[in-house]
Amino acid sequence: MSPLVARCFVGCFVGCFVCIPAFACSYPDEGNLPLRRAVSKVKYLPDTEAWASAMHKQGAVVQYALLLDAPHRERGRCYWPLELRAEGKLWRRYYVSPDGKSVLREEGAAPQAATQPRAATAAAR
Repeated sequence: MSPLVARCFVGCFVGCFVCIPAFACSYPDEGNLPLRRAVSKVKYLPDTEAWASAMHKQGAVVQYALLLDAPHRERGRCYWPLELRAEGKLWRRYYVSPDGKSVLREEGAAPQAATQPRAATAAAR
């Protein structure tokens, strides 16, 4: 193999690993507004408000976990998963576009454990 071909091969190989972050959703240049907007879009849905109110009456803490490191793609758009949890159990998962214009609800999914935060899974190893 010639040195030129070897350099091209190595460059392409390294380029594949450098480009992996490109698969994440693009983050709008608006400070933390996209994060607050994504949570608010779901938090103030009528069924979400009713569930959160019922959980608070039971003494449970309600959490809204926006998972920026686990993007979801559907119909050519990128979405951030937003998990709604209480007492460590996942109630529902939504997908919110970074611009906040589109919210999808995960349909037909069986109840499952909430996704562990990355720091918690790394600490367990």
